[in-house]
Amino acid sequence: MRVPADSEDSRVVAGRYRLRSVLGSGSMGTVWSAYDEFLQRPVAVKEIRLPPGVSAGQADELRERTLREARAIAVLSHPNVIILHDVAREDGEPFVVMELLPSHSLAELLREHGPLTVEQAAAVADAVAAALEAAHAAGITHRDVKPGNVLVADDGRIKLTDFGIARNVSEATMTRTGIALGSPAYIAPEVASGKAVTPSADLWGLGATLFNAIEGHPPYDADGDPLETIGKVVKGEVPRPSPGPLSHIITGLMAKEPRDRISLREARQQLYPWLTKAPRVLFSPEMFQQAKGQRTEATDTREISPAPAPALVRSPDSSQALALDPGPLPFAPGPATKPVPAGRGVTATAVLTSVAILLFLISAAGGFVAARVIGAEPVIPPARQSSSATVEPPPTKFERRTGDASSVRGQDATFSVEAPQDWTRFTGSGVGDGLPPSTLVEWVSPDGAQMLAVDHIAGYFPGYAIDQYLKGLASSRGSSAYSQVRPAERLTDGRDGYSLTYRTFDKGSGSQISRTTFAEVFRNGSSLWAVSVTVPTEQENSARTELYERMVPTFSITG
Repeated sequence: MRVPADSEDSRVVAGRYRLRSVLGSGSMGTVWSAYDEFLQRPVAVKEIRLPPGVSAGQADELRERTLREARAIAVLSHPNVIILHDVAREDGEPFVVMELLPSHSLAELLREHGPLTVEQAAAVADAVAAALEAAHAAGITHRDVKPGNVLVADDGRIKLTDFGIARNVSEATMTRTGIALGSPAYIAPEVASGKAVTPSADLWGLGATLFNAIEGHPPYDADGDPLETIGKVVKGEVPRPSPGPLSHIITGLMAKEPRDRISLREARQQLYPWLTKAPRVLFSPEMFQQAKGQRTEATDTREISPAPAPALVRSPDSSQALALDPGPLPFAPGPATKPVPAGRGVTATAVLTSVAILLFLISAAGGFVAARVIGAEPVIPPARQSSSATVEPPPTKFERRTGDASSVRGQDATFSVEAPQDWTRFTGSGVGDGLPPSTLVEWVSPDGAQMLAVDHIAGYFPGYAIDQYLKGLASSRGSSAYSQVRPAERLTDGRDGYSLTYRTFDKGSGSQISRTTFAEVFRNGSSLWAVSVTVPTEQENSARTELYERMVPTFSITG
């Protein structure tokens, strides 16, 4: 079923992607069925549509999330992950062009047809686990595994989509709180409490998705108050599935402590017996019939009418069918090779070509020698002296950047700070460690190794003390993943606060990653502010002078 595109059905993006119909619309924008007029194939195009009243900072965050999805998908090549084709821009807005998979989301199938059979649920869980294995191997955590992000096609293909809030390890948040993103009913307890996000969070999401597939409802209320749901996820007991063949897998994935969850490999091994018992056709065609008045989600896709096949023409000297001229190419073709004149054999042509090349070389050498003699220069040029001078990299260009750290409760809080021109801004929010919600604005270097962060908690005082925030830095990581390099010292410029230096440790691909953070934490009215610079520990000495002492003193609260 197609959703009419109204007056925009003839809109063309980047000169080649013709938008046809709306597949879905959600808080992040609109997903279109489109047609690539150059390659002549159907595609899906994700467009950001900003809701009314969105601030400039929030708009930038939405655009960055779209590009983040593209970066995440681009490094993945797996049959259970939606394929990225292109990232295009139109009027400054990003459009992500992806594989068009005529399908329904798992959320829709469950809503319309109820719980899956054991074999169906095992096939879905195995496909999602395989996609996550590929993502984790590439250093990517999905962070939002849920039925709405699992696509099921009537031909049996199952794919994980919407990597919009996925983060590469090189882009990982390195501050007290993580960014509280994702769906509360499927979010892992450690993420809901604001702790560091690791691939283990995806194990919980997989378990919660499998729970829904078997039980017919999510483990937590998906339509309830988000804060209440997060409270149950963090402090409540983990819901148990009904006894059944897959209940032990769900329980193993939804262990409250990340270290207690079974691995993806182990989960797939336990699912394997049910895959071998599955019938050839797992999902009947009736499950993919569009119900009238069905609510459309941004992650659902619909069958669309295929584009008319290009007419075929016949070559006058061949019976083979040829496609029509595809139109202008996006690049200039090279000059055509001139044909060999009739009557000249291949051997004769090769001999003449060799002789011509030889004569050219002889004449060129003679001209060079004559020019050196006439100019009273030696025929053999003197050897070039080697230079030991090294090319210094261009100095970092700083510029005044502005940020909006207003709280979710509406308290305005804008600021400015000098930061490198090529660092990218991210904005998020976090809650955890028993402290009020915070708004976090970050600027991250292009390689993801360095970061300037501004953390703001409105209404922090007088209910809390700065010491509680400092203790939260350590408790959120644990004693083995946090080390204080320099004790907290009182600020000497009259502000009520402290400066400190600490290191954090994260497990990477078989090794431990150490980062150093230089921070200032201080009070301004009833708000608490923390301004910090985080770098790899091996850059600790140079970064203190070149980044921390260069940027943090320029921080200024503007509103």
